[in-house]
Amino acid sequence: MLIKGDIEATQVPSFIMILSSFLKVLLEIQATSILQANEKTFESNKPGTVLKSFDWNQLASNNPQEDSLAIAQLCDNKSYLLGVFDGHGGPACSRVLAKRLLSYIAASLPSQHVSSLLIEQLTPSAEFRPEIESLYAYEFNQYHASVSHLRDTLSSDEQSSIDSIERALVSAFEAMDQQLSEEALAFLLGPDMGEVLQRVPRWDWKPWWADDSPARNKILQLSTLSAAMSGAVACVAHVSSNNLVLANTGDCQAIVGYLSEDGTWGARKLGREHTSENPAEVERLYSEHPTSERDSILRMDRLLGQLMPLRAFGDFRFKWPRHVLEKWVSPIVGENALPQNYKTPPYLTARPEIVRYTLNPRDKFLVMASDGLWDLLSPTQVARLVGEHMSGRVALGPLTLPPGDVTLNEINTMLQQRRDGLSKRPLDTNAATHLIRHALSSTETGLDFDRLSELLSLPEDVVRLFRDDITIAVAYFDTDYLLRTLPSGNTEETSQ
Repeated sequence: MLIKGDIEATQVPSFIMILSSFLKVLLEIQATSILQANEKTFESNKPGTVLKSFDWNQLASNNPQEDSLAIAQLCDNKSYLLGVFDGHGGPACSRVLAKRLLSYIAASLPSQHVSSLLIEQLTPSAEFRPEIESLYAYEFNQYHASVSHLRDTLSSDEQSSIDSIERALVSAFEAMDQQLSEEALAFLLGPDMGEVLQRVPRWDWKPWWADDSPARNKILQLSTLSAAMSGAVACVAHVSSNNLVLANTGDCQAIVGYLSEDGTWGARKLGREHTSENPAEVERLYSEHPTSERDSILRMDRLLGQLMPLRAFGDFRFKWPRHVLEKWVSPIVGENALPQNYKTPPYLTARPEIVRYTLNPRDKFLVMASDGLWDLLSPTQVARLVGEHMSGRVALGPLTLPPGDVTLNEINTMLQQRRDGLSKRPLDTNAATHLIRHALSSTETGLDFDRLSELLSLPEDVVRLFRDDITIAVAYFDTDYLLRTLPSGNTEETSQ
């Protein structure tokens, strides 16, 4: 006899299957919500620009997340700066770079002017305490005044214009790192910093030392030292007309995705990572130090046995003189401030490698990302996934006919393209989210939802063992614009 509400024995398997399917749907919804939490899309409505839209997203592994992202449009309304910053040893350095570096680059370019419209930031930037914000504003004004000769450069042709962009990128990268150093030393050593370092500080610190405010100075000391002791690698692209100039310091990567004549997607990698896997970079490092240090500079494929990237911002325990680390830094941050075999610093530089590339109509998008993505997907896989996502995303929107008269054959072609796109219809409208989903769940047989769910539900103290922070920016080129500015052929140049 059945009591009301009971389930017959023969119904139990069906009930369990329904419940299992329901729970799986809930988990899929939860996973998608996590993946899409930080995604953003920006459509550029400015005429005469080569970039028509942007997708970006971030997925944290560390808590707090150590990656940062910055995208901005220059005040000429035609040029863009995109930057990906991968921090280590904490988020402080990467956050500072995301807030400040693009403005320094813009200030170094010809024809830029001091105003709030120096750049229009598309991505939100970190907010700092008022004391820090005042310091950063003061430092930017000093830098802006020091590079007036770069802004006054007249670019008479395209080549000289690209040369100016390269100079601006290199100048801003090196000056930003120099300012991170002097900001920390100014509030660590005080007015004695010039004597201790045996050189004149590049920037004027007298106004800050004259105003004796112990509470304020303590805040500034801890904040600037935090940015200096942590570190970050950086990849920044300047895109204008059909010219792309990339500055890379460290192991972030950038690719241009292109459509081949046979209809397949390909990746053109811009530059190389600055790690021990790069023979030229290793040789550069060896050449800057005595041969007696060859066995100690690189140990376990790391700088002095500790740091994976061979170029980075911050990380001044690989740059400052030994006596500064011993006398002033170690008492604050501990004995680990001084690496073993620390003999002939600096061992680390923030100077970027520059890659110049001329876009053509087959180039469809730029992907810039931290190594959290590249550890899981190859450049070719990334290009294919974004390319197929472009085709599939068309199927997500309504069918629209072009203006004017349309023939039946043209309509038939459009319907066929739409039918083909339906087979590639993505789960995500944002290409950066699409890449993260595939990075975490791709298998030889397709997407593995169970694997995705497990990786997204790992506890904080375990997740870092399986993946890193992932930050991705995807920028789409306007093919019609590139057709109008068609160059004679692709060119790519690299300078160290």
